[in-house]
Amino acid sequence: MIQRDAVSAEWPPLQFRIYASVNSRAKENYGKVIHQIAFLDIDEVMEREVYVDLPEHTRNNGSLYLHCFLLPAEHKHQDPYQASWQIIQTVRITTYQIPQAETFRLITEAEEKQKRGKEASRSIDQLREEGTPVTHFRSKLPLTIVAESPKFDLYALPSEIYQHMQFFHKATYIPEGQTYYWPIFYIDELSFLTKDLIQIEPEQKSVKMKIQYRPISIGKLRLLITAQASLSQLKRMGFSNKDVDEVKGIFVDTNFYFLAVTMFVATLHMLFDVLAFKNDIAFWRNRKSMAGLSTRTVLWRSFSQSVIFIYLLDEETSLLVTIPTAIGCIIEYWKVTKSAKISIYWSKGIPHFRFGTSTAAEIETELFDSEAMKYLTFLLTPLCIGGAIYSLAYVPHKSWYSWIVQCMANGVYAFGFLFMLPQLFVNYRMKSVAHLPWRTFMYKAFNTFIDDMFAFIITMPTSHRLACFRDDVVFIIYLYQRYLYPVDKSRINEFGESFQDTEIQNVQQVGSPALVPSSQSKSKARKKAD
Repeated sequence: MIQRDAVSAEWPPLQFRIYASVNSRAKENYGKVIHQIAFLDIDEVMEREVYVDLPEHTRNNGSLYLHCFLLPAEHKHQDPYQASWQIIQTVRITTYQIPQAETFRLITEAEEKQKRGKEASRSIDQLREEGTPVTHFRSKLPLTIVAESPKFDLYALPSEIYQHMQFFHKATYIPEGQTYYWPIFYIDELSFLTKDLIQIEPEQKSVKMKIQYRPISIGKLRLLITAQASLSQLKRMGFSNKDVDEVKGIFVDTNFYFLAVTMFVATLHMLFDVLAFKNDIAFWRNRKSMAGLSTRTVLWRSFSQSVIFIYLLDEETSLLVTIPTAIGCIIEYWKVTKSAKISIYWSKGIPHFRFGTSTAAEIETELFDSEAMKYLTFLLTPLCIGGAIYSLAYVPHKSWYSWIVQCMANGVYAFGFLFMLPQLFVNYRMKSVAHLPWRTFMYKAFNTFIDDMFAFIITMPTSHRLACFRDDVVFIIYLYQRYLYPVDKSRINEFGESFQDTEIQNVQQVGSPALVPSSQSKSKARKKAD
């Protein structure tokens, strides 16, 4: 069996040293010490900030390594290899990445940016266009030690932690060939996130780094190692660092139990997404009339989904958010063809478009729809213009294209709620909600509440996060309208039909006697009397 090096299950006094070196092998050159802790308490969380001197090799697009040593507390010699034992973990604290695009105020800072661009030999824009990666420094160093006393079977060790264990035998006491292991020391590379990277400039002499230490359980260590291996596999499959970072954030920044709940809720979210798409497509595929449904709302949703998709691409948002938005765009475009009654037929190899005609009920719905949009136009026009001017003057952007996309996206997010009002107005004027796909709405409502929770877990633009809560209000109003306007089976609906008419039609189709008007029955009765 393997156990700690103490009968009392306590670790011996330890000290901690961090060395910086351009050599990846600590044995050859462990470098210069940048931080030292004379006494390390394994059970206490620690956080320190230090400044790391950057060698010329690193400033010129080279690498830098950190060699972390756990040593006996009584070791005083400067050479860590003179200690009676040492536990070493080495990590490359630099990485190569294409620089992020600079943001600036398009009006007030444009000239200043041009001056900086002329003075610099290779600007960030040039590096991005060429796809040239430069050295970035990881500003956080996450360290962990297993603060437990588990015993393992020497011949049944978990493979994921075996490579991180160092074994030894006690010279004075070896009952039945027992083997001991030193504290399991691990650098949590899962906590290395892209947002913590700092680009190293050629003239930069030092950089600030935050050392974070926390004790963990053996179960959490196995989870981190397994998750790191899985994410490495995603990278080999072609996922970008940014996409992998979103998944990393879920494991690193959330509580373990909250993580389990998140995984369960994510499964429900995927299920409701599939059910919502399925029922939405089924509803619109069988839809023959647009009576009671706002055509302008359908057009608006297709436009807004397109703008949001372009905005998420410009912000380089995670695929976890972008892919569902892309699927939603395709469905909204298809809805437009159904609402406008557009059909395509081929003649001599040339596609032709055919547009359907509107019924009286659809014309009435369009009148209510246009009435609602008229009031919204007066409200939205000055707000959109004012917001665009403010953003141009005070908010930094990457380019004019980025400003246009962001202004359109902010308009969609901020006033998207108002553009959902025409459908609410149509429901109010018709005093009916029977024309709405309620099963699809309920699936989307469940997903909306789930999105509220994911808004604080998955990294996304702030405006996209606020839009999740905006949709909650819309669904609540829809539910209130459903309560106000219950389905009346005797009332003629927006299609000019009633539930009773449908029953009569079904009876006639199975061979029952046809019903005649009361005037005809009275005339027949008089003839019989005569």
